[in-house]
Amino acid sequence: MKLAVVVQRYGTDINGGAELHARYVAERLARHADVRVLTTCARDYITWRNELPAGEATVNGVPVERFPVAHERHVETFGRQSARLFSSPHSVHDELTWLESEGPVSPGLLARLAETRDRFDAVLVFSLRYHHAYHAARRLGRRVVLVPTAERDPAIALAIFGPVLRGVGAIAYNTPEERVLLETLSGNQHVPGSVIGVGSEIPDDADGARARRTFDLAGPYLIYVGRIDANKGCPELFDFFLRYLDRSRRDLTLVLIGTPVVPIPAHPRIRHLGYVSDRDKFDAIAGAAALIMPSYFESLSMVALEAWALGRPVIANARCDVLVGQCLRSNAGLYYQNAAEFAGAVDAILDTPGLAGQLGTNGQRFYRAQYDWPVIEHKYLELFDRLPSASVHGEMEPLPGWLARRRRTCRPAIGVLAGMPAGPVRGPAETGAHA
Repeated sequence: MKLAVVVQRYGTDINGGAELHARYVAERLARHADVRVLTTCARDYITWRNELPAGEATVNGVPVERFPVAHERHVETFGRQSARLFSSPHSVHDELTWLESEGPVSPGLLARLAETRDRFDAVLVFSLRYHHAYHAARRLGRRVVLVPTAERDPAIALAIFGPVLRGVGAIAYNTPEERVLLETLSGNQHVPGSVIGVGSEIPDDADGARARRTFDLAGPYLIYVGRIDANKGCPELFDFFLRYLDRSRRDLTLVLIGTPVVPIPAHPRIRHLGYVSDRDKFDAIAGAAALIMPSYFESLSMVALEAWALGRPVIANARCDVLVGQCLRSNAGLYYQNAAEFAGAVDAILDTPGLAGQLGTNGQRFYRAQYDWPVIEHKYLELFDRLPSASVHGEMEPLPGWLARRRRTCRPAIGVLAGMPAGPVRGPAETGAHA
């Protein structure tokens, strides 16, 4: 089987959620298929600036082709366009202009796909909201297996994405919450789909004591791993944690791993380790009392899965349906809506070792049943087998004509999203009832 993996950025030093997801999947599926990655020369998702050389390379044994991005993103323009489309009636033309502004726009990448479509049995495309994914799906239709990596964000409620969700060959969802949301938005229940997610490269020798020695960590600590950003809920996390320290007077530290986009409070109980190696990351998670996931929007949260694989409980933001759903299905995490509930969850973990231990054990069981690599690989191979055998290039709904495309008939995306189901899915991954 010849498989193309198409993603916005790619490399061992690119650790964004969707990009790391794509790399892990490409490397694992290379055991079963002839895999080739097609991507851009960008390293930064904010600017899409060309930083990596165009042409062919090999990353961890997988061949990679990189293509230049035609223009960088103008952040202010994109922000103004987003605000207008999300809050006001607009046209399909407006949405396509927004998509061009968001990027990454890579004519060479799209030309490569169009010219060589018959060389690939399937094309695995990440992520729904980006320019390259939208146009790759429109050009290749039923040959595409789409990995949407969609959060509950107004962008996914734009009208241009419905035909894509209805016109691809199959969809690999990250969670049941994502599946319910996208199926309701698009009415694409006829498209073969499976809740798959992604595994991780969990070391056998993760050692919390080693992390304590390496980073001079004394006493219990909570850990956050990821981009230190307002969109990830970090300012609220800092506020809740500092208020908790003032109330409890506990000897507790908040450890941060990741790149800061917002200021980190200067406090002796908040330790920023910066960018660390994978070994140090897993060691630090293994030694933590719990992993904190303060994000309001997630399509899966790989780091939560990694914490569960290492037997650590998770404390999550209750405003994120996906995180709450994962906590409920795994019975391996607690969640909070406000500072008082945050404090209660932390107290429960620190004061009840039996509870923390059982949550960690449940998390390991959940990871092994749903996210061990043999499980993930089997689900992907099964989904490829379900790709339509005929009309592989057709059945994508055409765009409206020139005039119709410019009529302001599209509803504000925030309003569309507000009418969609909300809350966690409590049952099995494929058929569970929505809360």
